[in-house]
Amino acid sequence: MTSEEVKIKLKELIEEVLPDVEDCDFSKKIVPEYGVESVGIIRLIVAVESAFDVKFTDYELDLDAYDTFDDLAVSLQKKLDAEED
Repeated sequence: MTSEEVKIKLKELIEEVLPDVEDCDFSKKIVPEYGVESVGIIRLIVAVESAFDVKFTDYELDLDAYDTFDDLAVSLQKKLDAEED
């Protein structure tokens, strides 16, 4: 799966799980720009795990691990690439 495909699917999940996030810009800061709290990011990551069939560690469930949605997309892409190897 290409990084662009990952971002498209991730954006769909963001809109579904975090409906208050409008006009998702992957480069904007998650907390100050969108007001997403730790519970929201956990819900999103759980949805990502299910949709992409990947697993995140407990450390990776921490909101501080992702400054932007792009950070989450990069982390997800690394997991997907590792599974292909």
